[in-house]
Amino acid sequence: MLQINELSLNIPDTTKPRVVVIGGGFGGVNLIKNLPSKEFQVVLFDRQNYHGFWPLLYQVATAGLEADAIAEPLRKMFDEDYEDFHFRQVKVTGINPESKTISTLVGDLSYDYLVIATGTKSNYFGNDQIKEYSFPLKQIPDALNLRSHLLQSFEQANMIVNPQVRQSLLNIVIVGGGPTGVELAGSLAEMRRHVLPNDYPGMDFSKMNIYLVEGLDRVLPPMSPESSAKTLKYLQDVDIHVKLNTLVESYDGKTVTFKGGEQIQTQTLIWAAGVSGAQVKGLPPEASERGRYLVNPYNQITGYQDIFAIGDIAAMKTEKWPKGHPGVAQPAIQQGKHLAKNLRRLHRKEALEPFEYFDKGSLAIIGRNKAVADLPKNLHLSGFSAWVAWLFVHIYYLIGFRNKLVVLANWVYKFFTYENGTRLIIRPFLRKEDIAGQEFVKKQADLD
Repeated sequence: MLQINELSLNIPDTTKPRVVVIGGGFGGVNLIKNLPSKEFQVVLFDRQNYHGFWPLLYQVATAGLEADAIAEPLRKMFDEDYEDFHFRQVKVTGINPESKTISTLVGDLSYDYLVIATGTKSNYFGNDQIKEYSFPLKQIPDALNLRSHLLQSFEQANMIVNPQVRQSLLNIVIVGGGPTGVELAGSLAEMRRHVLPNDYPGMDFSKMNIYLVEGLDRVLPPMSPESSAKTLKYLQDVDIHVKLNTLVESYDGKTVTFKGGEQIQTQTLIWAAGVSGAQVKGLPPEASERGRYLVNPYNQITGYQDIFAIGDIAAMKTEKWPKGHPGVAQPAIQQGKHLAKNLRRLHRKEALEPFEYFDKGSLAIIGRNKAVADLPKNLHLSGFSAWVAWLFVHIYYLIGFRNKLVVLANWVYKFFTYENGTRLIIRPFLRKEDIAGQEFVKKQADLD
């Protein structure tokens, strides 16, 4: 096995300005695509070697799509057209503004311009127990773990004798009534109605309970009251138990307890309740607020001329957006493209231009023909028209022609057949304390 001291970043020297980008999400990818290799050397760092289309992550978790349908290798995205582009799959451990270097597990690298586009991570608000036992949904491994767990739960419920344990396997609690929670709940409701009864003809899936828990007084808080009200009706129409003004106090892997004392027996709690910025060590506390880096209209982090932040990690406060832009794809995409232009201006010693966000609206889908959309000019859509808009937008912004084709084909097939992908348990998911499950898997393997 290789030792860390046997590795190095192996980035070639250059006479061009070096732009180091941390994070291969929407912001980082769109920045790099608009930076000419003739003017800059670009180095991208990410802990994974692919760009993921996270708005469709919930469909991977519910077996509607395979993981490779929403991901594109970063090296494939920047091929021969980007001659001086260099990708390294390694975690950045620190920023050293004084020496203008970044540190990684395998060495340091100097930069002329540094762009932080690390996005967000799940925020458990200091509750370590929930962090240990709940299922986040931020990365593809999270979605695959959740999918395996859900399918295993249905398999076990089909064999279990104890009715209380069976019910705990069929109770699913989703915490967070934002787009992720709403769309996941809707997808699970469609599975319950159209898919699972065919897979498990002996089970009564009317007893499968899906709970959507939101701490505020409405679902989809970032969207308009009209869209929130319509979404609540859609959720109730497909028999999802929506609990508003409800906060989770604890979860031990078997019982979720809400503030106020109510409890639900469940072996599946999905955490979609909040995020915090995925910051990198090295910048002073005054450079950030609530986990996001404070940036000026040019995306420069407070106190620095050569360090930038874009996307969810950046808090650009304006009169219209006093808390910063919403944590969705569009601000990251637009900031990435705009910053690329400003870096070219910096290189040419031209004046920078401030960023102006064009809000293209927000969308959320609950199920077939059930969606909501808040569009510019105070236009609100719901039902079939919003559903079509959601499908078009998500296909359009997927990276890679193959991914667009695969996802579209899956959706068309599902529309006519109600079939929900290939429900394969490729890698079983077991919690450490699930001794019975581990013994069962081991005995199954021993029979091979």
